[in-house]
Amino acid sequence: MRGRGGLKIRLIIGAGIVLFSLFKYYANRGTNPYTGKKQSIALTTEEEIAIGLQSAPKMAQQHGGLYPDQAAQDMVDRVGNKLVDNSIARETPYKYDFHLLRDPKTINAFALPGGQIFITYALFSKLENEDQLAGVLGHEIGHVVGRHSAERIAKQGLTQGIISGVLVGGGDGTGQMAAMIGNVINMKYGRGDELESDDLGVKFMIEAGYHPEEMIGVMKILKAAAGPNRVPEMQSTHPDPENRIQKIKEAIQKYRQ
Repeated sequence: MRGRGGLKIRLIIGAGIVLFSLFKYYANRGTNPYTGKKQSIALTTEEEIAIGLQSAPKMAQQHGGLYPDQAAQDMVDRVGNKLVDNSIARETPYKYDFHLLRDPKTINAFALPGGQIFITYALFSKLENEDQLAGVLGHEIGHVVGRHSAERIAKQGLTQGIISGVLVGGGDGTGQMAAMIGNVINMKYGRGDELESDDLGVKFMIEAGYHPEEMIGVMKILKAAAGPNRVPEMQSTHPDPENRIQKIKEAIQKYRQ
């Protein structure tokens, strides 16, 4: 009887943890004024900016520091600022800084909360023209405007709360299942963020006078870099490049009408 009573108490506590996590997540739900998307975000824009500024030096260090060619950095700054100045990004409270990283091997670009945007020399050197650079930077600006990092932090908090609640209520075996469900949820949202950033990137390119078709060339570069052993889309936080190309074509039609 005591065992049953203990199980009942654990289930009640576990359910309480899950419900509290859900309440906390949805209590912070609001509409992004720049994208119109409903999001759950616990951070203020000031906190996003602070996190980005504090994290930027460490991120640069992980990629070998900044690329030492000032002319190349000036090009990245010029293209990035042109995209910001001609789009809704200029109306956000974020300060956009663009960093060309020394890393010659890792083909990547990424954005931190609050406007800190990075591109590795490995990717920069493979781009064929300024429009492709605009495609990469426009996509990353889209992540900032979309507040994707802040949204992901909130989702991770929700996922951890659900996992903790299930662990308390049902034991380790059930918790492992909850962790798997949490990973699937986060991967799904990750793919959604990438597609939204592609869409915004196309919009920003058109507004700044760039040719958005060049973003398709960027997708082909990324696909070639991934090689034949690419992780299937359902197991990845990023959509397959072929699916992204189709969505980019749809976005070009939408914003050129």
